[in-house]
Amino acid sequence: MKAAVMNTPGNIEIRELPVPELGPDEVLVKIMAVGVCGSDLHYYEHGRIGRYVVEKPIILGHECAGIIVRTGEDVTRVQAGDRVAIEPGVTCGRCRYCKEGRYNLCPGVQFLATPPVDGAFVQYLAIREDFVFPIPDELSYEEASLVEPFSVGIHAASRCKLSPGSTVAIMGMGPVGLMAVAAAKSYGASRIIVSDLEQIRLDAAIRMGATDAIHAGKEDTDARIREITEGIGVDAAWETAGSPRALQSALLSLRRGGKLVIVGLPAQDEIPLNVPFMADNEIDIYGVFRYANTYPDGIRFLAKGDIPASTLITDRYPLEQTQEALERAIHNKSGSLKVVVYPNGM
Repeated sequence: MKAAVMNTPGNIEIRELPVPELGPDEVLVKIMAVGVCGSDLHYYEHGRIGRYVVEKPIILGHECAGIIVRTGEDVTRVQAGDRVAIEPGVTCGRCRYCKEGRYNLCPGVQFLATPPVDGAFVQYLAIREDFVFPIPDELSYEEASLVEPFSVGIHAASRCKLSPGSTVAIMGMGPVGLMAVAAAKSYGASRIIVSDLEQIRLDAAIRMGATDAIHAGKEDTDARIREITEGIGVDAAWETAGSPRALQSALLSLRRGGKLVIVGLPAQDEIPLNVPFMADNEIDIYGVFRYANTYPDGIRFLAKGDIPASTLITDRYPLEQTQEALERAIHNKSGSLKVVVYPNGM
């Protein structure tokens, strides 16, 4: 099979590799669509994200979907021919976090495209059967690959117990932020206020269900949110871009007793936040690390047809042009939303 291997940051080579052998509880998936994620771009540009460092050639890509072509002898949940979305983090299933249902915190997780684990810019991928989820015929492979970033938003909504009728501010309208808008809408938020520096992303956010869009380069985000909420502030604010300034803005947009949800990972470890504001207003703070138990809901929400997820896909590349796809995502932020790679043909 063909695979796009990153030899060193900034250098990707198309190689011929053996098709993976299957364990008894694994399935072999012919990968049909892979979304380019911000983490792929970080590894491609910088070779690391926090404590995860690229030390040898690695295959990137983890937002993926495809069709099962072979199953291990012990597989019972799915069969060859099933179209599936792939949850990319295989956990141990035995540690306290897995048993608590918070398996995203499993210290032994093997997450696609997180060093040293290879990812999905390949024609075929072997993965444990409990991490593939059948998709209905009406859901395309591209849409199914978006269940992964959608899951981040679903997990954020679950973490902060977002309830119908809530008001939400979401800072940062990259692909994760845009799918977070869809998640907030799916959970019944009555007002979804978004901010970003790129007009194309603000326009996309309105399509995804945002009620108010603020251009952070032209308007005072905090003042505008106070105006929209009649001076009260929002029930919950999600920061999805990893921007220190956006995180500070998200905090100050909250009403008394509001909830700050930290999704994006900033480049630096420490960011000044207004502690008196947090204490005086009894702000709850939630960290979000990936997701857990979200894929069935993500597939169900997207299959309903009222989330125009496919409109986010702006750029399409064959596997042979994976490097060009990553470069496009890095350098065309004013024109590209979601870049998709097709390992087995477009």
